[in-house]
Amino acid sequence: MENVIIIGTGCAGWTSAIYTARANLKPLVLAGEQPGGQLTTTTDVENFPGFPEGVIGPDLMMRMQQQAEKFGTRVEYDMVTSVEKNADGNFTLTTAAGNNYHSKTVIIATGASPRHLGLPNEKELIGRGLTSCATCDGAFYPDVPVVVIGGGDSACEEADFLTRFASKVYLVHRRDQLRASKIMADRVLSNDKIEPVWNSRVTDYLTDGEGHMRAVKVHNTASGEDSELEVKCVFVAIGHDPNTGFLGGSGVDVDENGYVLQAGHSTTSNVEGIFSAGDVADHVYRQAITAAGNGCQAALDAERYIAANEG
Repeated sequence: MENVIIIGTGCAGWTSAIYTARANLKPLVLAGEQPGGQLTTTTDVENFPGFPEGVIGPDLMMRMQQQAEKFGTRVEYDMVTSVEKNADGNFTLTTAAGNNYHSKTVIIATGASPRHLGLPNEKELIGRGLTSCATCDGAFYPDVPVVVIGGGDSACEEADFLTRFASKVYLVHRRDQLRASKIMADRVLSNDKIEPVWNSRVTDYLTDGEGHMRAVKVHNTASGEDSELEVKCVFVAIGHDPNTGFLGGSGVDVDENGYVLQAGHSTTSNVEGIFSAGDVADHVYRQAITAAGNGCQAALDAERYIAANEG
C-alpha cells in the first residue's frame, strides 16, 4: 500500500513528488505517454524563477525528476487507465500494462494537451515555429510577423499580447466575426498591429531550409482562394483538452470541459483522498510556475489528509 501515488510528470507532478518525498511519504510517480509533460517539447524556458540565463525545457524536467528521486521518489513508466475508491477508503489504480497499484491518496497531475489542427508536419514544428503559448514563446519572435489561429477570448488575448513583440499579428479565424467577448474583440480589432483574416483556415505549414516555420497556406472558405502568409511563428489558440479521460468511473467531478474541479482554495476533489494539481485543473494560467505551486499545495493537502486519517 502506497501513501501517495502521483499521476503525471510535469511541473505539478514533480513538485508534488519533491514535497511528499521530503515528508517521508515515499511517493510513487506513474509516468504516462509524455514523461515530463509539455515542457519536454519546449526549447528555451526564460520565465521559470532561478534561471536568469533560461533553461531548456527537457533539462528543467530532468532536474526536477532528479531532485524528487534524491528524496526517495520512485517512478514507474506506466499509464493509468482507471482510478477506483475501495470500500476501505483507499484507492486502486489500474494501468495500461494491466498492473494494479494501491494507495491511500492520489494526486492527479496529468496536465492538458493543446489542440492542434492535425496537419502532417505539426509534431516536427513544435518548438520550431509552432506553439500554443504566447506568454511562453512570444518574446522569441521580436520584430517579425506571426499568426494566431482562433477567434475566442484566448486567441484574442494571445494576439494582443504578441503585439508587444511581433511586427505584425495575423489573426486567422474560420468565421466572419470573433467569438470572443465584446471587450476582447474590440481591443483586438482596434489594434493596428493585428490584421484579422476572416472566413479562413490554415491548411499547411511551410518551412525554410532548416525546418523552421516560414509561412502558412490559408484557404478562404468564402472565395475558395488559397494564399500564403509569410510568418515566423504560428500560435494555435483553439483550446486545450485536459488529460482526464481515465477518470471516468472514479467519481471525480470535472467541469463541462473536463477540468478537475477543486474545492475552494484547496486542491481536494469531491472524492476525499484524491487531489489535483496543474493544468489538469487550471484552464486560466497554464504556466510552469503556477503548476509547480499547485503541485506543492496538492502535496501538503495529501500529507495533512494522511495525518488526519491516521490520527
